[in-house]
Amino acid sequence: MKSAGFFLTLISIVFLSATARAQDHPAITAQPNTVYVGAEGKYESAPDTAQIQFNVSVQDATSQAAFERAAKNVEHVREVLRANAIEPKAATIGFLSVQPVYEWKPKQKVVGYRVTTDVTLKLKDFAKVAPITQQLADANISETQTLSYTLQNIDDAKNKAVEDAYRRAHNSAETLARASGRTLGELSYASVDTFENPRIVMPHMARAMSAMANAAPPAPTEEFTPQTVTVTAHVNALFSLK
Repeated sequence: MKSAGFFLTLISIVFLSATARAQDHPAITAQPNTVYVGAEGKYESAPDTAQIQFNVSVQDATSQAAFERAAKNVEHVREVLRANAIEPKAATIGFLSVQPVYEWKPKQKVVGYRVTTDVTLKLKDFAKVAPITQQLADANISETQTLSYTLQNIDDAKNKAVEDAYRRAHNSAETLARASGRTLGELSYASVDTFENPRIVMPHMARAMSAMANAAPPAPTEEFTPQTVTVTAHVNALFSLK
């Protein structure tokens, strides 16, 4: 009896799990004379844009002193950009924060202020990536730098990935229809999901990179080819059968 009771409980658990999955992913109700297929597609392209992101963060005893130090560091950023024939307005700032820094023991008190901002620079000329990242590291004004490659018109890449996925879905449906002695009809339903695969190719500590610069090694990006940008799409399609 105990075994039978355990068996019934197990069946109930399995049934509830299946019901939960069905609620999370509702299925298309099958209609007579239809075929439902799903397929993956992708589009790969060489990147056309390099994006450099770095932060400027300083701490000092007063908010004014911290702000003035941050202003000097950002001026160094402008100098680096101008030295590489780039107007400072080409870079964008995401945020600027001024926050108190606390010491908690033996009691809470303000011991300083931290000013933080982040800068993003997009480049079409990949030859400028190495000197800019190296000069920013030499200036020792940022704790981190991150370089990623992307496409300016990412929507066009997504459209091409969807086209590839639909072509594969249509071919599968057509093959199934032909194998069953039927003819594939019109599309009556479709759903699409797209996914972009970001390429983060150079996260590093700027101070560590600055120390390496004393030995004058090639910049981390030199002589390498940027990775391709890949966009994938999944298409579910419902076709009628003739």
